[in-house]
Amino acid sequence: MTSPTVRPHRSLLYMPGDKAKVLEKAKTLPADTLMFDLEDAVAPDNKPAARVAIADAIRAGGYGQREIIVRINGLDTEWGQADLEVAVKAGPSGILVPKVETATDIHALDAALTKAGAPDTLGLWVMIEMPKAVLNLQEIAQASETTRLVAFVMGTNDLAKEHRARWTPDRLAFQTALSLTVAAARAYGLLAIDGVYNDIQNLDGLRAECEQGRTLGFDGKTLIHPAQLEIANSVFSPAPEAVTQAEAVIAAFALPENQGKGVIKVNGKMTELLHLEEAHQTVAIAEAIAAIER
Repeated sequence: MTSPTVRPHRSLLYMPGDKAKVLEKAKTLPADTLMFDLEDAVAPDNKPAARVAIADAIRAGGYGQREIIVRINGLDTEWGQADLEVAVKAGPSGILVPKVETATDIHALDAALTKAGAPDTLGLWVMIEMPKAVLNLQEIAQASETTRLVAFVMGTNDLAKEHRARWTPDRLAFQTALSLTVAAARAYGLLAIDGVYNDIQNLDGLRAECEQGRTLGFDGKTLIHPAQLEIANSVFSPAPEAVTQAEAVIAAFALPENQGKGVIKVNGKMTELLHLEEAHQTVAIAEAIAAIER
């Protein structure tokens, strides 16, 4: 029912919903997306107050072009239904739901959003962090054809716990889940966002993991501290030379002498129509980034 707008999703910063000063500071941060969190970042006793604080912050506005997503607690918890109803009324761009496992979950969430009065334009984002979700990725992604589902967000911390896996710098234990998530997202036109990097002070490690995520095909990375924003924004932005080549590809295919051709040479490189599609995507993202950073 909805589809991701062409806009950058390089950096998605989790913001604890029970800290008013943090929500206010978010108005000045260079994050593409702000994840106002009611789940893991908020203690049980603070969840009702955090729910109100997030709703008030969204209604007050002042976040500019930053996308606002609210991560709610699961509907199977004592807080989930109230989270969903309050978030829908506040009017964020989307709602992020943890621990989905099947396509049935997606349809149930979509129905709950409809019942709460959500418009079709409100995006449903879901965490891929449970073993069953990895096994059911295709059917979950396919549910996007008839629901508000627009994005997958990796929950690598929960995956590590559920898989009883060891963390290593190369994330060997998660390569299958990461790659399958990207494949499912691309098959059905969804966003794919990489998981968090836990060592806040290790910026070299963060950069390496961002580079790995970019190589795997992710659109951006979830973050837990503002100090991580600059690196994620840099790694997941199209390189200047890539934008220049993309513009050249678009211009070359537009020439009269190249009309109807499937393969041409651009700056010495053999270029096919599939590269033209990639070029349009690269330029569109670069233009969207430029609009945000003006």
